[in-house]
Amino acid sequence: MVMSRFVFISSCSHPWGGSEELWAGAAALLAEGGHSVTIFKTCVDPDHPRIRRLIEAGCHVRDLHQLCLPSWIRLPKSLVRLTGWAPAQRAIRPLVRACLATLNPDLVVISQGVNFDGLTYSDLCRTSGRPYVVISQKASDHRWPSDKDRMVMRAACRAALRAYFVSQHNLRLTESQIGETLLNAEIVRNPFLVSGTSLPWPATPDHSIKLACVARLEAGEKGQDILLQVLARPRWRNRNLSVSFFGAGHNGQALRELAGRLALKNVDFPGFISDVESIWKTHHALVLPSRAEGLPLALVEAMLCGRFGIVTDEGGSSEVVEDGRTGFIASAAKPDELDNAMERAWAVREDWESIGNVAGMAIRTMVPLDPAASFTAKLHSLVGSPARSRVGIVAPSCKPLP
Repeated sequence: MVMSRFVFISSCSHPWGGSEELWAGAAALLAEGGHSVTIFKTCVDPDHPRIRRLIEAGCHVRDLHQLCLPSWIRLPKSLVRLTGWAPAQRAIRPLVRACLATLNPDLVVISQGVNFDGLTYSDLCRTSGRPYVVISQKASDHRWPSDKDRMVMRAACRAALRAYFVSQHNLRLTESQIGETLLNAEIVRNPFLVSGTSLPWPATPDHSIKLACVARLEAGEKGQDILLQVLARPRWRNRNLSVSFFGAGHNGQALRELAGRLALKNVDFPGFISDVESIWKTHHALVLPSRAEGLPLALVEAMLCGRFGIVTDEGGSSEVVEDGRTGFIASAAKPDELDNAMERAWAVREDWESIGNVAGMAIRTMVPLDPAASFTAKLHSLVGSPARSRVGIVAPSCKPLP
């Protein structure tokens, strides 16, 4: 087998995020297969288990935050996270260009937390003739590119060998934002952190219902404040039900204080739990009041464990949940709509175990057994493909980013 050179660029602004599992899984498999793999990422934490795994697999990992600084300067990661500092695009662009020229990759994989935060990298590949693909992990109705960026985004998406999205919703919204149908678009699935087998239904001595909200504590996107407002309503206060908020994030303290302000006795905040299956051994259903999503990994994992979701109609959630059969969908991320969906679920709580079983069977028809291996095979097929000749075309009406 011919060995190839791959470069992965992640624009995730956190030390690690669920949106990075797909590219990281593929990068590790490629390196273990003998290919040359170089990774450029923001906020690299060498002690993070995912970063350690990549290095142990043979990947070369470089920190984009440090790339434009002199070699004797190392900005503390705590300061990077605290200030949100990132290298100016005009400073980092020539440095990344020089790195790519030295590495001369056969394929560049650009992973975005949303759908245009990695635009400077895809535009660089487009204008320099580098074969590349783009992954968009989320698209938001509330976050549109500026008119100037929109033109570059359209050209960058068009010139990519593939534009990957995690849901049809995200693809359709991106096409609306850039004003073009993407003929090179494809839907991919993210790796899940559970075994993929259904778990026994949890038994509770007091016959209580235990819901889990599994998401980073970031209310602007994940909407935990909406759920807390619903739980403060009289009927939910008086029911034998509790909600555990699993996760960590920069709104953790605010959400705990909100729960206290609302005098809620039926909620707790266990923090981030790496063993996802342990959550579903003791909880009956997922509740996810998101304001924006790609395709929630927490929902896929819950369904694989034989649990169903009560979710908002954001991102690709309604693409994998059939309302009333494999879960319950709130029409909007609003307290009244979430309350309505939760009430419909509560009315059939005696059927929750069977609903969870049906959800588990349904999700297995929608996700591959090994999403990382499936994605790796897609990247393999693109290296040396005739379609590579399409890259590097600069549309006359679209100037490169400075």
